[in-house]
Amino acid sequence: MYYLPVRGSNVYFVRSGSSWALIDTAWRSNGRLIHEAAESLLGPNARPAAILLTHAHPDHDGSAAELARLWELPVYVHPDDLPLLTGDVLSNRHLLDPIGRFVIVLMRLLPRRTFERMTASDLKDAACALPDQSSGVPGLPDWECVPTPGHSASHVVFFPKSDRVMIAGDAVLTALLWGLLPSKQRVLLPPYVSSWNWRRTKDSVVTLARLEPRVLATGHGVPMAGAGVAGDLHTFSDRFSRSATGKYV
Repeated sequence: MYYLPVRGSNVYFVRSGSSWALIDTAWRSNGRLIHEAAESLLGPNARPAAILLTHAHPDHDGSAAELARLWELPVYVHPDDLPLLTGDVLSNRHLLDPIGRFVIVLMRLLPRRTFERMTASDLKDAACALPDQSSGVPGLPDWECVPTPGHSASHVVFFPKSDRVMIAGDAVLTALLWGLLPSKQRVLLPPYVSSWNWRRTKDSVVTLARLEPRVLATGHGVPMAGAGVAGDLHTFSDRFSRSATGKYV
């Protein structure tokens, strides 16, 4: 596994057997950078077996459409996140976090054509639903897709059945404020205002702890590795679950 930090968001190149998959695509307009990194790491004309998203937020799906065109591949996301990638935002406002709902309210003040242009999606034809858990993960046959709703309504993490390397997206972080502020490497939560449901976030942190990863590769911050990662995650989960507000403790 390799990771590429792009403007505070991590992109992962994950090999499984003879194939590899790209997990998350950072912000918009970084497709060429990611494409060049793939060829540098994995050889000329390197092409993933799949493009996977942990969730449909602009700092994770931003360059997905560009890469889908470059590699002529679909982009896989949890089926409940598909409306957010295909432009049907208004009908699915309940899937947005507080920031997203506020932005939509402001955008509704714009002329209708302007609003429609701004909410149109380049991924309308490329986005596909991840198959059910029994069918495995596209491009990563030895991995599982684990639902972890909370930060987003349909957030998932990717976890192999053997070596316990977890691609955690934003279920937890290892850096403050998406990595925009310097901080000691430790398990943290995404900001409250960017999370869809804080109670479900608590439940999903418990799910992560039960998986006991040896590597915690998050969407923001430097990945954590070693025998102590599972213990750190258990400790964090216990403290977070006991807190009255569920916020940072």
